[in-house]
Amino acid sequence: MRDGIATARNGIPCIALVTEDFWPQGDFVAQSLGMSALPRVQLPHPVAGSGKANMQVIAEEITPKIIAAFAL
Repeated sequence: MRDGIATARNGIPCIALVTEDFWPQGDFVAQSLGMSALPRVQLPHPVAGSGKANMQVIAEEITPKIIAAFAL
């Protein structure tokens, strides 16, 4: 979230990718830094270390969500 917020504050369109386990923390950080409207896409947890095949499945599932979030 903090990287996404910093990127957005520099005028660069961005979407934060946040795993489901950290979604509530993302809400808190976004709200506390005044960027609660920053677009986010939720990923399953964990992503790291879940294997190449699983990463491919996750990428295929979230790509349309990322594109849709940029269209907002």
